[in-house]
Amino acid sequence: MSQKTLDKKIGFSGIGIHTGAQSTVTVLPAAEHTGIRFVRTDLADRPVIRAAASNVVDTRCATTLGASGATVSTVEHLLAAFYGLGVDNAVVRVDGPEIPIMDGSAAVFAEMIVCAGLRELDAPREYVVVKRPVKVSDGESFVMILPCDSMEFSMDYSMDFAHPVLASQNFSGSFSGETFIREIAPARTYGFLSEVEMLRANGLALGGSLANALVIDDTRILNDEGLRYPDEMVRHKVLDLMGDISILGRRLIGRLVAYRSGHRLNYEFVKKLLHSADRWELRRGSGPRDAEDRGLRAVSLESRRLYGSDGKPGESADFVIF
Repeated sequence: MSQKTLDKKIGFSGIGIHTGAQSTVTVLPAAEHTGIRFVRTDLADRPVIRAAASNVVDTRCATTLGASGATVSTVEHLLAAFYGLGVDNAVVRVDGPEIPIMDGSAAVFAEMIVCAGLRELDAPREYVVVKRPVKVSDGESFVMILPCDSMEFSMDYSMDFAHPVLASQNFSGSFSGETFIREIAPARTYGFLSEVEMLRANGLALGGSLANALVIDDTRILNDEGLRYPDEMVRHKVLDLMGDISILGRRLIGRLVAYRSGHRLNYEFVKKLLHSADRWELRRGSGPRDAEDRGLRAVSLESRRLYGSDGKPGESADFVIF
């Protein structure tokens, strides 16, 4: 299987959930072996920030990358869409400090990638094939990768809280482009009403609203449209984890098991995996059946009709294809 990039460039805009800042993003095709690179076009020297574990500088409530004195935050949803749909190389030009949150999910990002199409590059894709378990933990929370008999990537994520809405949730399955679009991309970020004041006092959630997050009080979901899935919260945690593991820079083959992990623990897992080279091997070319853009557009449009930007059917996507 060859590395892939976008066939056309894409543009979108919106506010950042934490900074509240408006920004415009253009995503361009890129050459093989260049990975995902963010460019801060609003800064004089236009610094380039690679999506790499060595560039993670903050994991409070989101994943922030930094290099050359510049940062770009809340990258995980866009990175998850790249990973879930098989984009290995892209340049992401952003004129602000944060990737727009859109509706709090990766549905718009997934749709724009499918509409732009994918282009094969003249280089084999690289895979990290797990041979022995690797695990990180913090109290009861953990992230662990296990070998699998087939050349697949699967995930099993569980969470439970003493809350009537969250309670106990689990998501388990293997991944394809169709699975990502139908089951994971539309799941929105969520937060608790009781924490909003504290977050904003710390410079976070300044752009958060019912339009871009599920908000939960002591007993219920406050969003009028309710949930997109009965277990939407755990599906969003899967989305976050996919985005965070993408900073490996290679496709992962194995069974990923996690319990109540967040961005910090996800990052610690990636670091440990990178430093445990005796527990995996690098393969080039042959891997699982990857996401194909053929036929995915219909799936993406169906998902968009079901899960518009404010949860209502029939919303149009806020992006352009060049």
